[in-house]
Amino acid sequence: MDSLELPVNLVILGSTGSIGTQTLEIAREHPDKIRIRGLAAGKSVDLLEQQIKEFNPEVVALANDAAAKELRGRVSCEVLSGADGVESVAALEDVDCVITAMVGAAGLIPTLAALQRGRRIGLANKETMVVAGDIISEVAHKHQADILPVDSEHSAIFQSLVGEPVASIRKLILTASGGPFRDRPLASFGDITRAEALDHPNWDMGPKITIDSATMMNKGLEVIEARWLFNIPADRIDVTIHPQSIIHSMVEFVDGSSKAQLGPPDMKVPIQYAISAPGRWSSSHPVLDWREQHTLTFREPEPERYPCLGLAFDALKMGAGAGAVLNAANEEAVALFLSDRVAYMQIPELIGGALEAISSGGAATIEDRLELDGEARAWVRQHVGN
Repeated sequence: MDSLELPVNLVILGSTGSIGTQTLEIAREHPDKIRIRGLAAGKSVDLLEQQIKEFNPEVVALANDAAAKELRGRVSCEVLSGADGVESVAALEDVDCVITAMVGAAGLIPTLAALQRGRRIGLANKETMVVAGDIISEVAHKHQADILPVDSEHSAIFQSLVGEPVASIRKLILTASGGPFRDRPLASFGDITRAEALDHPNWDMGPKITIDSATMMNKGLEVIEARWLFNIPADRIDVTIHPQSIIHSMVEFVDGSSKAQLGPPDMKVPIQYAISAPGRWSSSHPVLDWREQHTLTFREPEPERYPCLGLAFDALKMGAGAGAVLNAANEEAVALFLSDRVAYMQIPELIGGALEAISSGGAATIEDRLELDGEARAWVRQHVGN
């Protein structure tokens, strides 16, 4: 993997979300190193308008057609709309790196389009690898496109593996904060409210990802993602709860030694490294003061507290297509919880039911995976309250 020439011509998919806005903060700090070529978002007209006026991209896209129509009346750059518009921005010519930060399965096709043009991908959309990690890996290899993880956990593993041969790896260890309910009595889980689940102790994230952190489905999705990103089987991937979120993940090697990447809970470091690697740029990101006392604790996640984590491991055993079912069922169940239509503990019940009910074997193409995605969403909606 070579360093990109400066300035890096950058496209951001999901520019109005948490990862997207933080990527633009990095671009703001490094105007000599990053040039914003294209932006894409869902329907946030006002924020995207502000970003256009500051960073002057050549073309932008909004997935929502009505929002795109409104934006066209406010800005002078080209405004595309719908899923095709987002895909077109992802596939822009003369682009070096695409940060894929659109939430959910919506990020899959645009990421694929960028990979087919040999772009470096800064992957913040874990669902892409969960739904189609085997396919995505093949496409990246065919088009000599690098996939660099933006998730703090996978970035930590990626950084720890620099210069290390695959044969030297014994185990990947993903760390997890444990979310807001790591110490809550299990007997009270039936009373968990939306507000409580959205109150993450360490990270500032969007609502869907925050709920995934509470259920630990985010860690389950990361296990599946790690399996494909690093070509490591599931039985060599572990998860440990580390409440301080200082160690972002670790690699255990065959000689008994381990490497870890440490830092404050700040997403700007992995975002910037995905753009600058293998080099490192100076920054004003927060750093740990090692003169202070830091306590690092770890414990095994309890299966009854985090059933979604076990469901993710189950999906890996069922085959690559099961990831599409798992991801879609989770997205639907979380959306229902956020709209107060199901209780917190119904989330894993609905996901488990979808995995049992829907056959995912033989889903070999992207189209097959997207069909499974639709089936799983429909199954969850049909079984709410049953």
